[in-house]
Amino acid sequence: MKDYSIFDIVGPNMIGPSSSHTAGACKLGKVAYKLAKGDIKKVVFMLHGSFAKTYRGHGTDKALLGGILGFDADDERIKYSFELAKKEELLFQFEEADLGDVHPNTVKILIEKNDGVKMAIIGSSIGGGNIKIIEIDGVELEFTGEYPTLIVPHRDMPGVIAKTTAILSQYEINIAFMRVYRYNKGNNAFMIIETDSPICTDVIGHIKSVDNVINAYLVTIN
Repeated sequence: MKDYSIFDIVGPNMIGPSSSHTAGACKLGKVAYKLAKGDIKKVVFMLHGSFAKTYRGHGTDKALLGGILGFDADDERIKYSFELAKKEELLFQFEEADLGDVHPNTVKILIEKNDGVKMAIIGSSIGGGNIKIIEIDGVELEFTGEYPTLIVPHRDMPGVIAKTTAILSQYEINIAFMRVYRYNKGNNAFMIIETDSPICTDVIGHIKSVDNVINAYLVTIN
């Protein structure tokens, strides 16, 4: 039988010594992986506060990278995420940064995909393995990823929200939480819709067909 230390496995649902610094960090990485839909060429983790001070000792670096590789918080491969990322030719680096007035366990994840698309996601590990995404590509927003979460970038035009929610109703999908964010009136905006039940690809395709919807994609941690 293989031996594990307390710094390898703590509890049944995570790898690492700290739920905030490892389980939460892995979830943040995995949400970024889901938002990018994989196919990532390079990632830079900008670590703030407590993350910046202790990320090596607490395994935050391995956990964040494991999430970017698509691993769950209890996946034993997290311990080997550096080696596995190099094997997949994924470029990665960690930097200490001051991200302002945010939770001390916060990271800004800069992603470059193989097709040249770039993304920036900011999220916090808020304790007990729970997370909160607070910004995507410069837009301040908030969601946890614990519910099936539909993210709908769209143009801030009349009728877009009503048509989107009508489609969810048509498929008998109940909205648990919904928030709308925008850059400026009439410009690009986001709908963040967390639902009580799974969302199938047919629903996403239907929403993508709505006038002034730019895209629609689903984010769940598990």
